Order: sequence, then C-alpha cells, then structure tokens
Amino acid sequence: MRPFLLLLAASLTLALAYTPAGPALCARQHRRGPFRSRLVCCDVVSPFDPSATASAEPSARGPITGPLPLTPENVELVLEEMRPYLLADGGNVELKDIDGATVVLELQGACGSCPSSSMTMKFGLERGLREKIPEILAVEQVSAEGALLTEEAVEEVLEEIRPFLKIAGGGVEMVDMDPAGVQPSVTLRMTGSGAMIKSVRGEVLQRLRNKIPTLAGVLWDDPEWKNSR
Repeated sequence: MRPFLLLLAASLTLALAYTPAGPALCARQHRRGPFRSRLVCCDVVSPFDPSATASAEPSARGPITGPLPLTPENVELVLEEMRPYLLADGGNVELKDIDGATVVLELQGACGSCPSSSMTMKFGLERGLREKIPEILAVEQVSAEGALLTEEAVEEVLEEIRPFLKIAGGGVEMVDMDPAGVQPSVTLRMTGSGAMIKSVRGEVLQRLRNKIPTLAGVLWDDPEWKNSR
C-alpha cells in the first residue's frame, strides 16, 4: 500500500509542475522591480501605478546603472528597459526630441490619448529617465496628432476665440499654466458678462483639448467658474 501512495504523490507533484499558472499565480506577477506598478487607463492597465505589480518580463539587457550622459542613445537605452511594461498593456513610447535638458516623448497605443497617460509619463517614464540620466530637467509628452502644452499653443487657440468675445464686449487671457504636473492644466481669466460670454467658455474648452490632447484641465480665475474644468 505504501509504494502505491508514494507513486500517487509523485504523480500529483508532476501534474502540478506542468499545470500552466493562472493569472494570480503567474511567477511574473510576483517579481518586483522599479517599474512594477499598474494604473487603469481607459480599458487597459499601464505599468506605473504603485498599487500593483508588473506583468512584463524585464529587459534582456539587465538593469541599467547610471549616471549616464544625456544623449539620444542613452535615452533610448533607458526607454528600452521600460518599454516591455508598456508593451504588455498595448502601449509604447517613442523619443521625439531632446531640447536642451528637456526630453520630449510620445506615448503610443492604448494609453496614448488617455487622461491617465500623464500619470504614466510623470511617475513612470520621467522618474526612470531622470534616475539614470540626471542631466534631464524635464520630460514632456506630445500627442501623435497634437501640440505640446505651451504658452504659444494656448495663445494660438485663444486668438481664434477673441474676435467672438470682443463682439460681446468680453475677452480671455491666460494667467497660469502647469505643463509638468500630474494633470497638466491651464488657468484662464474671462471678462465680460451675458449668455454669449458663458457659451464661449465651452468652445474654449473644446478647442484647447482638440489642439492640446495632453491638457487634462482648464481652470478659471473667476469666482463664478473657479476650479471648474
């Protein structure tokens, strides 16, 4: 009887060893590394939320140690280390430009136009790049079909709106901008009163978001509209 029990135990051990791991038991999900987080972004998740673990294999190159000089090759090297975590969630990242100490990236795929992409950029890609390449002072995001959040881009949109406001005796100006925050925003001040002035506000919001997809919110320096987005 005892040999039979030993044989049965061995068979069960072999069967478990060859059973594919389910999502909760997958060994990859228990590995910890610098880019293990996941953040719900639209209908997929991205790898940079501190509340969960990564689901992608680390780069085959092994961990990159810094500090590294700021060059396109080194930026690509660091991005390559983080890219598998984006690819695992249907996304990607591309280096678009290096302007002095500012690196400009384009998020692609599932989370490229999602509002939570700013979280991925700020706490994932920017942090990883600046840890390995200390010369980097800022990392900005550009949309594949949109402009960066800059004073020039905002003013270009406001110039389109000002003629309509002028007819109604009003105006609009930018008073503040936060392009590097977790949720990039711009603060505007609109003058004038009446139904037409209020209706133009919605047009300003729509045009800014169409022109600058990375813009997460528009704040109003006005008691009536303050902190509305």
